[in-house]
Amino acid sequence: MTAPVFLVGEVRTGTVTLDGPEGRHAVSVRRLRVGEEIVLTDGRGTGGHGTVAAVEGRDRLDVVVTELREEPEPAPRITVVQALPKGDRGELAVETMTETGVDVIVPWAAARCITQWKGDRGAKSLARWRSTAREAGKQSRRLRFPEVADTAATGQVARLLAGADLAVVLHEEGAEPLATAQLPPSGDIVLVVGPEGGVSPEESAAFAEVGARPCRLGRSVLRTSTAGTAACALLLGRTGRWS
Repeated sequence: MTAPVFLVGEVRTGTVTLDGPEGRHAVSVRRLRVGEEIVLTDGRGTGGHGTVAAVEGRDRLDVVVTELREEPEPAPRITVVQALPKGDRGELAVETMTETGVDVIVPWAAARCITQWKGDRGAKSLARWRSTAREAGKQSRRLRFPEVADTAATGQVARLLAGADLAVVLHEEGAEPLATAQLPPSGDIVLVVGPEGGVSPEESAAFAEVGARPCRLGRSVLRTSTAGTAACALLLGRTGRWS
C-alpha cells in the first residue's frame, strides 16, 4: 500500500511537525506510528516523502522528510464545468472527478438546474465542494489537487470555452463521439456537463457561438454526476496522462 498523504502549508526536507486537523487525522484516525512512511504535500504539486519520527498526544507528530518530489503541470489541462446537481450528487461528482484526475472544476448555475446556490447556502455548498476535492486529492495520493472555482454563470462559461484549445459540450445527441475527437497535445480542454434537464437552447447557442462542439460519450445516457468522471477517464487515457 502506498504511503498516506497529508496536506501542509509548506513542504521541505528535514523535520516537519504535522498538527491541527491533519495531525489529528494522522494520529487518531490513521493511527500512524513511529517508523511508518508518510507523504506531505502542499496540494500544488510538491510532495515530501519521509517517515514518522515521533508521535505526541492525539493530534501531533513529527515527520522526517528525506525526499522531495514534483508532480508536473498537467498537459493538456482538463477543466469540467459541472452543472449543479441535486442533493449530495455534487459532492459525489467532485469526489470521483478528483480521484480520476480532473484539474479544474467549475460549478455552473445552469438555467435548468433544480439546485440554486444563493447567499449563505451557496457559500456553504462551494466550501463543501472544495473540502471534498481536498479530501479526495489526499485519498487518491495526488500531489496537485484540483482547483474548484467560484460558481459561474452561463456568460462566464462561454468566455472560458472561448479560450480553450478544445471546447466540448457533452450531449447525448452530439454527432461526434468524444472518443474520436481530435485532442490538443497541450493547453486546455474544457468540458461542459449539463444538468439533469439538459442544456437549454439558449445556452447551447451561446456555447456554439464561441466554438464549443457537442460530443456524445456513448450509447448510454449518464447522470450529470457521473458524466464528467467518465469523460475525464476517457480523455486521460487518450492524452497519455494515464500511461
